[in-house]
Amino acid sequence: MRAVDLFAGAGGFSTGATMAGCSVVWAANHWPLAVQFHEANHPGAQHVCQDLHQANWSRVPAHDLLLASPCCQGHSKARGKSAGNPQHDESRSTAWAVVSALEFHRPSAAVIENVPEFLDWALYPAWSAAMEALGYSLSPHVIDAAEHGVPQHRVRMFIVATRSRAPIELNLQPREHVPATSFVDFSAGRWSLVDKPGRAAATLERVRNGRRCHGDRFLSAYYGNERGGRSMHRPIGTITTRDRWAVVDGERMRMLSAQECRAAMGFPAEYVLPTQHREAVHLLGNAVCPPVARDVINALRAAI
Repeated sequence: MRAVDLFAGAGGFSTGATMAGCSVVWAANHWPLAVQFHEANHPGAQHVCQDLHQANWSRVPAHDLLLASPCCQGHSKARGKSAGNPQHDESRSTAWAVVSALEFHRPSAAVIENVPEFLDWALYPAWSAAMEALGYSLSPHVIDAAEHGVPQHRVRMFIVATRSRAPIELNLQPREHVPATSFVDFSAGRWSLVDKPGRAAATLERVRNGRRCHGDRFLSAYYGNERGGRSMHRPIGTITTRDRWAVVDGERMRMLSAQECRAAMGFPAEYVLPTQHREAVHLLGNAVCPPVARDVINALRAAI
């Protein structure tokens, strides 16, 4: 099965497709850094760096499966979608590039990934009607990455679009949860004292709460709702585009490394990332977890 990857980012969708036995023949993103590292990890695909609203779809190779992760910031509650930010309107509009690509190529199937709030978008009825007008039946699946062997609770929505009379419900078998202990390396990283001068009072309070709940070793979030810490013996919470998770070990603590974030997302250990930590974390926080993409694509292939 030949696949193309729109809004390819770090390459999680492409990596999952490759795990499922697909050949990724084309990938595009508007961010040069993302294209650079997608190409480093998927050298066999053609790469384009551009705004996909302006794509020339005639230059895209023939394919059987279209993968797409339109911008999610305008839908996500975490980014304040109701705040009237015009950038969110612009980000939501990226979903129309999927319709444009499908109108030209009409592959047999597509999988579109986003946050579950995508289904609440004011224009979702119009978007889904456009997809249906092209002959696609839509089947949304809300999936937690932890159910697919990823050591992270990450809930995302995958819309399966097929040229079939009725929507296809995937038979997705849950896998055993993998704990955070699988990727945290206590012998690595740059540690500092928990109670060091200048440490924020809110951080110290989170650490105290974590100790009461989990003992000496646990994960602590710098923002979000994890005020009591998180056990190392369960999957970590969502990896985001900026540093969120600290590892606490007795009287010392540190942020997760980019390599640990890579493992928490389910990418292979050899997957090439930017050397700058901030860039690597940003790419990973926007990515699709490869094992989830693998399982979705395998279930889709079994169903069609």
